[in-house]
Amino acid sequence: MTDTNATGTVRLHRILAAPPARVFRAFTDPNALVRWMPPYGFTARMLEFEAGVGYRMAFTNFSTGNSESFRVRFVELVENELLRHTDTFDNPDLPGEMHVTVSLKPSIAGTDLTIVQEGIPAAIPVDMCHLGWRDSLDMLAKLVEPEIPDGP
Repeated sequence: MTDTNATGTVRLHRILAAPPARVFRAFTDPNALVRWMPPYGFTARMLEFEAGVGYRMAFTNFSTGNSESFRVRFVELVENELLRHTDTFDNPDLPGEMHVTVSLKPSIAGTDLTIVQEGIPAAIPVDMCHLGWRDSLDMLAKLVEPEIPDGP
């Protein structure tokens, strides 16, 4: 018998060749979030955004057109070091509250990034969550790692 209330946890680690300030900004800028956060095969749109408080975003499956929206509420922000937030889906079939901790530490290579996401609804396989985060972190690296100077 499957426990429909069971929740999952993912732990992720990545070294990014970018300073912590740039990585932190990618987690708190609405234009950056819609660019790097949706996994491959999905698009995103920001539905609401309040700096320092949280946001509401939707991911849309590009193949099917189906969307899921969710709310993020920041619980703790330590500039360039830590983001803690709670996430809830608008869909009642994906109940519960997820807790996400994003830790940023300076590294000789740039930023040591650690993410822990707890309370993933039982309807979402943890392995699929890992794959989604893998895609998102690939896109995050492509956004934050280039050092592009402004024009002349």
